[in-house]
Amino acid sequence: MLAWALIVTAAVPATTARAQSTVAEGQRLAFDRTKGNCLSCHEIKGGDLPGSIGPALKDIKSKYPDRQDLIAILTDETRRNPQTAMPPFGRNRILTEQEIDAIVDFLQTL
Repeated sequence: MLAWALIVTAAVPATTARAQSTVAEGQRLAFDRTKGNCLSCHEIKGGDLPGSIGPALKDIKSKYPDRQDLIAILTDETRRNPQTAMPPFGRNRILTEQEIDAIVDFLQTL
């Protein structure tokens, strides 16, 4: 039983550190002008020179409690809204699935 408790306790900090790492990677990608480039259209806390084409990205977790909605938006928002200005980052292979996941992790902290 003690061995099991030690394994579980050891896994919690690793999981937390990994989640923080993914959030940091998501922020880096979102702010990267050659990858996510979210700042070209959106205002994001901590970002420089934001655009104003899209809405400010704040309170995201309450607006999109289901992370799959955010994944769908980043992957190909044209499926839901054919008139959108949002680039289809996943469909056009601008971002990988892992990169989209990291950006969603970051967005959910806003």
